[in-house]
Amino acid sequence: MLLTDAPGADAQGSATTTLQTPADYLKQYYGYDRFRPMQEDIVRSIVGGRDTVVLMPTGGGKSVCFQIPALMLPGLTVVISPLIALMKDQVGALHMNGIPAAYYNSTQTSREQHAIEDDCLKGKLKLLYVSPEKLLTEAFFEFLKHTNLSLFAIDEAHCISSWGHDFRPEYTQLHVLKEQFPTVPTIALTATADKLTRADIATRLGMVDPAVFISSFNRTNLSLKVMPGQNRIQQIIRLLQQKPNTSGIIYCLSRKSTESLAAKLQEKGFNAAFYHAKMDPADRARTQEAFLRDDVRIMCATIAFGMGIDKSNVRWVIHYNMPKNIESFYQEIGRAGRDGADAQTVLFYSFADVATYKDMLAENNPANLGLQLAKLERMQQYADAHTCRRQILLSYFSEDLPEPCGNCDVCRDPRVTFDGTILAQKALSAMVRTGERVPMNLLVDILRGSRSQAVMQGGYDQIKTYGAGRDLRFEEWRSYIHQLINIGVIEVAYDQHYALRRGILADAVLKNGRKIELVRPDDAPKPAPVEKPKTKTEVNRDELFEQLRTLRKQLADEQNVPPYVIFTDTTLEDMARQKPTTPDALRNVSGVGERKLQLFGRQFLATITNYVRGRVQAGEKPKGSTQLQTLDLFNQGMTIDEIAVERTLKSSSIASHLVQLARAGYDIDLVSLLDPIERREIEKAIREVGLEEGRLKPVFEYLNGRYDYAKLTLVVGLMEQ
Repeated sequence: MLLTDAPGADAQGSATTTLQTPADYLKQYYGYDRFRPMQEDIVRSIVGGRDTVVLMPTGGGKSVCFQIPALMLPGLTVVISPLIALMKDQVGALHMNGIPAAYYNSTQTSREQHAIEDDCLKGKLKLLYVSPEKLLTEAFFEFLKHTNLSLFAIDEAHCISSWGHDFRPEYTQLHVLKEQFPTVPTIALTATADKLTRADIATRLGMVDPAVFISSFNRTNLSLKVMPGQNRIQQIIRLLQQKPNTSGIIYCLSRKSTESLAAKLQEKGFNAAFYHAKMDPADRARTQEAFLRDDVRIMCATIAFGMGIDKSNVRWVIHYNMPKNIESFYQEIGRAGRDGADAQTVLFYSFADVATYKDMLAENNPANLGLQLAKLERMQQYADAHTCRRQILLSYFSEDLPEPCGNCDVCRDPRVTFDGTILAQKALSAMVRTGERVPMNLLVDILRGSRSQAVMQGGYDQIKTYGAGRDLRFEEWRSYIHQLINIGVIEVAYDQHYALRRGILADAVLKNGRKIELVRPDDAPKPAPVEKPKTKTEVNRDELFEQLRTLRKQLADEQNVPPYVIFTDTTLEDMARQKPTTPDALRNVSGVGERKLQLFGRQFLATITNYVRGRVQAGEKPKGSTQLQTLDLFNQGMTIDEIAVERTLKSSSIASHLVQLARAGYDIDLVSLLDPIERREIEKAIREVGLEEGRLKPVFEYLNGRYDYAKLTLVVGLMEQ
């Protein structure tokens, strides 16, 4: 997309002439009154010319950290981004905010690329997005040497580290940026990196004494829940029925799973699609676009679907299978609730997922096998946890959460432990008597007294502990054995077909009577709590929010952008709460910047105004309705005094309404409401007496009460136009 496609690009120069502080830019272009934690400090670090490393969770506002410096600094900011889809969406969002930007990649013709280069050389662009592969070509480097560079921003910077969970070899060559452009500051940004990876990023990029900002990883708006892996599809359907008309992602381990799950959900009437790396590229792009635009609500996807997803209104993320490490898990759940509103995350977990990953690792035998196994074990510990899950996540990223979060399944439903020593002894005894050669499922069958083929062929029905645990269900025994594995009573011989054998605590339990605490399994999701009936106000707010959401979708389709690029859900919720009916009032809504006010303010104000009028006719008095009632009577030809009598208000209040409406752009001729001689006399009195804090009483008294407060209010309104 070229600069000429960017709405408001021509206005960029004049718009920034009055802007001085980072907060000024934030309000002008993004419509927010205050930065999120750390953002302003990061902006000042970059504008000050210092290399900067930013570790900020997905949804924490990383883009603003380099986009505002790009606006404040005099030259061009080059953004290195790994995915074309992400570039396209971010540039589209920048255009919608009135910021001149472009992306430069292999999807464009040479003519388009030359036009972008020309815009860069002429200083027309503030940000240029490029892939590392394109950046590192000799021709592009030569082009950059002729531009006025202000900043390099490296997104998804964890890709540079071999310790990271998403290592990309082409990123390792980015150290040449410092070699070729030593005076240009660099900012490296990532959402997920442990201590080892963080240090590696700065070193590999050749940064000089970088400022390091580590934002809190505590995404408090995300609820965390782990559910047993049995009957996953039925459990997913139950969860989705509780969240109608919301967008979400279901991550699956295999391509086949994405397709079969999407088909089953479609059969149940859900608006679902699938996405994986082996799809036809055109189909894959269309599917992703449909999800971004809310034409598809549910995406069943492999991890191929992710890094390019900047959709802010994802209300839930479900993991059909356990991810292979905590970094991946954290990044994937971080795609929910990017707008700051509440979002739900659910992880389905079974021991089979762990076994599958270990089989894959054994088959591929990667160079960092030990590291991957260790990270898989940490992920498994999270899934098995009986303590606050958020504390476990944050501790992985070296952040302490002193108190349990209250927003995970463990906190909401604290686990009650019981003395499981006898159960542990039964399991160990059966295991030892089989020669420590049987895997988990077969051991459970032996304990439960099953007459399965494997039990009978192995002669396991003859051992002393055969049937010693027939009082427990299969799933219960699996849960208890899994807990025994995690605490070291039992271990799995992965190289012996997953046979169970004695762990480091086994002898203490069998011979020394060591006490073992276990937790009863939660076999099924708890029924959804019965919702309280909504109040009249809540119902109306939901109604207005849906009207605004419908308008947003219509405008997004017309502009050929995803709906969240127009306004986020949280901005629409703020509109529905405040119910602004004038442009000035709409400016007070969080997320409404000047360019979007120009582009879309009229349509959203019309929707809100019509809604407010409807509520007035229904006998309610929502916010903004009093001025509109005055306007309706004024348009019927009534005078100020007549409206005041009709509405049992003071004439001065009616005059104030008319001044506010005129200021907001309504067609009201204030001049016609005043005698020219009276107006000149009142203006003279105002200039002589002055208006201390807007008080009209001194002016009224100076004129000996010859003119009422309504006329004084009208004259003040005209003088302020």
